[in-house]
Amino acid sequence: MLLQLNNIYKWVNSGGQRIFLLKDINLEVEQGEFISVMGPSGSGKSTLLNVIGMLDSFDEGEYHFLEESVHTLKEKHRAQMYKEYIGFVFQSYHLLDDLTVQENLEMPLLYKKYKSPERKAMVADMLDRFNIVGKKDLFPVQLSGGQQQLVGVARALISNPKLLLADEPTGNLNSKQSEEIMELFKQLNNEGVTIIQVTHSESNAAYGSRIINLLDGRRV
Repeated sequence: MLLQLNNIYKWVNSGGQRIFLLKDINLEVEQGEFISVMGPSGSGKSTLLNVIGMLDSFDEGEYHFLEESVHTLKEKHRAQMYKEYIGFVFQSYHLLDDLTVQENLEMPLLYKKYKSPERKAMVADMLDRFNIVGKKDLFPVQLSGGQQQLVGVARALISNPKLLLADEPTGNLNSKQSEEIMELFKQLNNEGVTIIQVTHSESNAAYGSRIINLLDGRRV
């Protein structure tokens, strides 16, 4: 079992009332699964992804990740787990504009205390794998949307995460670019990477091995 959510609730207080973002969420994810999370805007999809990715806390319930009880961990320990095991791909790419493609890819490795020659080799490997060697000295603004998203995926994968989380990963891409990213996800999943993606697209969702539907913060 990679992760397990038990009775997860998350709310905000507004005008003396609790507004629930997540309500009684139960979820088990095995290693190697490819899950698509669907639902209308405001149904809690991104919140769920952020809770799984340890970027967001929750108010009630239990979260177990690789036998660790995330809900009992101190912030620092949680951040370590996140850096160690989880890769994130965002719709808005989240690349650092003032760094080149090569430097953007190297960023996650700096947190992990890899030595310089190792980092260089890992970056070279990713540039090669994603066919972006020719782009290594360019800045994000010089790339197309599809290329920026490729760099985003490469950066999420460079430190070999156990879990890849993707929030509308093809939201800003045309259909050809979208298909390339989804085929890439399929290939990564075949190689053993567990993937959870949030998507509005039926065709993207179909790449997953199962679909979870959310409505008003609940699983339906």
